[in-house]
Amino acid sequence: MKIEMKNRMKPCLIFSLAIMLIALVMTLTGHGLNLGVDFTGGTLMTYNMGSDFDTNDISAVLTANGISDAQIAKVGQDNEVQIRISDKDNTDTLRSEFEKTLSEKYPNLKYVDLSRVGAVAGRDLINNAIKSVLVASVLMLLYIAIRFDFFSGMAAILGLLHDVLIMLSVSVILRSFMRVETTYIAALLTIVGYSINNTIIIFDRIRENSHKPQLRSMKRDEIVNLSVKESLSRTLNTTATTLITVVVLYIFGVDSIKLFALPLIIGIIAGTYSANMINGYIWAALKDAYDMRKKAKAKARA
Repeated sequence: MKIEMKNRMKPCLIFSLAIMLIALVMTLTGHGLNLGVDFTGGTLMTYNMGSDFDTNDISAVLTANGISDAQIAKVGQDNEVQIRISDKDNTDTLRSEFEKTLSEKYPNLKYVDLSRVGAVAGRDLINNAIKSVLVASVLMLLYIAIRFDFFSGMAAILGLLHDVLIMLSVSVILRSFMRVETTYIAALLTIVGYSINNTIIIFDRIRENSHKPQLRSMKRDEIVNLSVKESLSRTLNTTATTLITVVVLYIFGVDSIKLFALPLIIGIIAGTYSANMINGYIWAALKDAYDMRKKAKAKARA
């Protein structure tokens, strides 16, 4: 099958900006990221159910007590369950009703632990994640600038910023299905590495084609078209195999795995999209703009 690659950077950027704008409007109207207890603070209760149990039974009890946003997770190998709730005011009442109702179905139910989760840890985690992304971006800019050129580094970092913003924006739009926990931050940092890897592969092909004598007469965006086309099968195969694995994890994994897998799926798609449709053309635009300024200065001096 013959695939023709064209410079569609502008419509792609418009599409990405539209997604970011929708997320921004939702955030400003109070429908931003669905933050979990790790970031908002709350209460963590642990129980040993005494036998195999269904988390739907626990969810039903919590819902009956006015709590619909609790996080329920099976832990360990001893039929233990952890319940995270953001409402701190009704913990005592909830615990009493929870034990009374569920002990009828699970007579060996035992209380294990109750602890408060502060929002400070979540804020520290976000700050550390931001610092990590910034440090990684600077180091990657230096590496790519040395291996390729400065404009390649700038294009790669802009592409990386695009992928992170798309991942955050889609998380806002899908807030009913996605909750931001500590695993989300892990997924975000994973996407930083995955995204830059795709970009470097295409930039390596761009550099090779730029140095070929028979291609030196081509415009830069045409070289990008050719380079993306030559790398496309490799990129799609790598992305497909990675996505299959992560999608299977999401379908069959427990809640904590799903909280990691779903943002990872979004990030992988965004990274592949930007590496093939945006980043190389940003490099071409930056180089062309630099050459035009250089010629303008030369004319002015003349």
